[in-house]
Amino acid sequence: MKTYLDCIPCFFKQALFAARAAVDDEAIIKEVLDRVGMLVSKIPLESSPPETGKEVYKTVREVTGVDDPFKGLKEESIDKALALYPSLKEIVTKAKDPLETAVRLAIAGNVIDFGANPDFELEKDIQKVLHQERAINHYQAFKDKLASARRILYVGDNAGETVFDKILIEAMGRPVIFAARERPIINDATTEDAIRSGLGEVATVISSGSDAPGTVLEGCSDDFLDLFKGADLIISKGQGNYETLSTEKGPIFYLLKAKCPVIAKDLGVEVGHTVIKHGSSPI
Repeated sequence: MKTYLDCIPCFFKQALFAARAAVDDEAIIKEVLDRVGMLVSKIPLESSPPETGKEVYKTVREVTGVDDPFKGLKEESIDKALALYPSLKEIVTKAKDPLETAVRLAIAGNVIDFGANPDFELEKDIQKVLHQERAINHYQAFKDKLASARRILYVGDNAGETVFDKILIEAMGRPVIFAARERPIINDATTEDAIRSGLGEVATVISSGSDAPGTVLEGCSDDFLDLFKGADLIISKGQGNYETLSTEKGPIFYLLKAKCPVIAKDLGVEVGHTVIKHGSSPI
């Protein structure tokens, strides 16, 4: 997905939020915004938003000297999600279609996003997504693909959301490789965050090699690319992964909540709608 002009104010908003999470010094925060302004003037609109986001957060790190401004928030999100885990597992166990309910919960977890939606209400959103009709619903295609899949690659998104991913992986009942980010970026899950969430108990956890808030294949490791090319089923969680992988061919299923107008428009849905979309299927 390309970068739209509407993305540019969002880069400033995210830079401000990240800088304030890192330091309490208005002069340093102003310097972050000044440097992001110079960066934004050179944005190629042909690139995906996460490619620019990578440079924005690199600027935040360089100016503030803080490598992971959202570390505390990520830990808090994981702990809160883990506290909900027993009740969420019970919902899945009692469901008429446990896999479908686990998919819904995995999408509900996508609300945990300090980049696009820092004011999320987790428990309220869980209930909404459990009962909301999906704007794009390729669940049956997902279920059919899962039935024959031998190599499953699950590309994760945010920390805390990873606990919801664990529930879906358990419901799938298949060997899964879970890919996290190479280094801290926004509140995206690193391998450390994934393991803290309990994913090491149900999947093989690896780094994709990407240090962008998405999966920029050109920046991924050779090992990840081999897995990506050879997978029978790829689950792509969240907006950042959709932004970077939406033009790729293959057995990709996008699970996300459309939290911004740009992505909603690209998908052809309204803001707030949920999606399970097969990459090669028409909307």
